[in-house]
Amino acid sequence: MTQRTTWDTNRTGKARRLERAARLADGKVIPTGKAVEALETLIEPGDRVVLEGDNQKQADFLSRSLAVVDPAKVHDVHLLISSISRPEHLDLFEDGIATKVDFAYAGAQSTRVAQLLADGALDIGAIHTYIELYGRFFVDLIPKVALVAANSADRDGNLYTGPNTEDTPTIAEATAFRDGIVIAQVNQLVDSVDELPRVDIPGGWVDFVIEADRPYQIEPLFTRDPRLITEVQILMAMMAIRGVYERHQVTSLNHGIGFDTAAIELLLPTYGEKLGLRGKIARNWVLNPHPTLIPAIESGWVESVVAFGGEVGMEKYCAARPDVFATGRDGMLRSNRLIAQAAGHYAADMFIGASLQIDRDGNSSTVTQGRLSGFGGAPNMGADARGRRHASPAWLDLASGGQEDITRGRKLVVQVVETFGKGGVPKLVESLDAVEVGKESGFTVTPVMIYGDDVTHVVTEEGVAYLYKARDLAERREALAAVAGVSPVGRRHERTRGERLRRDGLVALPEDLGVRRTDAKRSLLAATSIEDLVTWSGGLYEPTAKFRSW
Repeated sequence: MTQRTTWDTNRTGKARRLERAARLADGKVIPTGKAVEALETLIEPGDRVVLEGDNQKQADFLSRSLAVVDPAKVHDVHLLISSISRPEHLDLFEDGIATKVDFAYAGAQSTRVAQLLADGALDIGAIHTYIELYGRFFVDLIPKVALVAANSADRDGNLYTGPNTEDTPTIAEATAFRDGIVIAQVNQLVDSVDELPRVDIPGGWVDFVIEADRPYQIEPLFTRDPRLITEVQILMAMMAIRGVYERHQVTSLNHGIGFDTAAIELLLPTYGEKLGLRGKIARNWVLNPHPTLIPAIESGWVESVVAFGGEVGMEKYCAARPDVFATGRDGMLRSNRLIAQAAGHYAADMFIGASLQIDRDGNSSTVTQGRLSGFGGAPNMGADARGRRHASPAWLDLASGGQEDITRGRKLVVQVVETFGKGGVPKLVESLDAVEVGKESGFTVTPVMIYGDDVTHVVTEEGVAYLYKARDLAERREALAAVAGVSPVGRRHERTRGERLRRDGLVALPEDLGVRRTDAKRSLLAATSIEDLVTWSGGLYEPTAKFRSW
């Protein structure tokens, strides 16, 4: 065996790169017009490059610059990105600048990802959860170069990230402390640290800053217009509140993105208040600043919110409610995607969200034929945290038998889904498209978002299935089929079995929960438009133009 004699190859390699780029910079400041040349100088073929592009905030100036580097100089890059969100993210693969990607979510680019994969133009290492991908940045996917975004910086590289801090600190730390190069695009460059509202990332972690040609892209991803909430969604929300939140005394929770959970948020100050549940349920939240949560906050339902990221238009509102939101000395929200993911996994009693497809065993996925969306954070939120050791009424309420004298609770994982989606396409199916997509794409692991054995409840317009009570797989399938309507899964259901499931408490129909279908009207919502949400906020919420209908 040859004894190793050199232990600082990463450090000396970084020093060589920095020396090459020194002519382009004034200290740590690279001129805007030198961005492409700087990337060509600092990135080497085969590098792992982490590009900040989550589901809201985009280092878009740097991604646009990377997309026009000379492929003869920069090629075969292994791209690490939490969300493939912009066209140039995939242009990198068509031009040979990048060849491999590890990611968590694709969103608007999901169809193109599937096509490039089918064409052999793109190699996927794995589709991760957010926290899984971030963890690998520190273990076996350590970046050589990190491209991040911030609101402002001083000339020493101190960064102010404002309400949309998100995953910037995680990316910077993973790179900086393994002798990688951190480059930040900023909306504004100032001369002194005293001019920054606060320091979110110290300059010692940052090698270069570049003032971008325009402010970084940020999407209002978590804004849902109450005008689009249907009476079916209101009915499901009423059943969820009575049959899940109230029944299990859920106080800490994560809401997914969607109109189903937005309906729940808007029913708390009305329907929930009528049931006398304020102070008893839904007090501590792990989610972005959803505008549809404003009425519940203003009505005294919400004690705290830990945010993955910000939300466009909610900046002033969050700053004015520091008892609810974590804010800095500047008054602005401080978000952190990694910490919020960990909180949602271990510190929340319940995850509740939706999916594109759910099979007869309760497995769900957003990967369908021709659409490779990925998962984001749902698999972490929607999984029983087996390392949890603190108790709460909701967690203990799902306690299962085990070793004698050993008490062990369980996280609530709830899927809310209408039996059919747009165009009459069933959402409850015999087999997930993800199974076939996984085979066709050569994935080692089938791209399931939430595994069925983690799902404790399924809520549809037909009722609630309490899957955690099932004695075996056959009974789980029966309970899910009983609330699946006339979908392919529901057509397997026999009415006589449904009555037994109701008696045994595995299924509850609206009438079993004291929910009257005729009460599921839009007038029950605390706000029925974006304008109503602005009024509830006292004018602090400032929605973007696309959401202004008045």
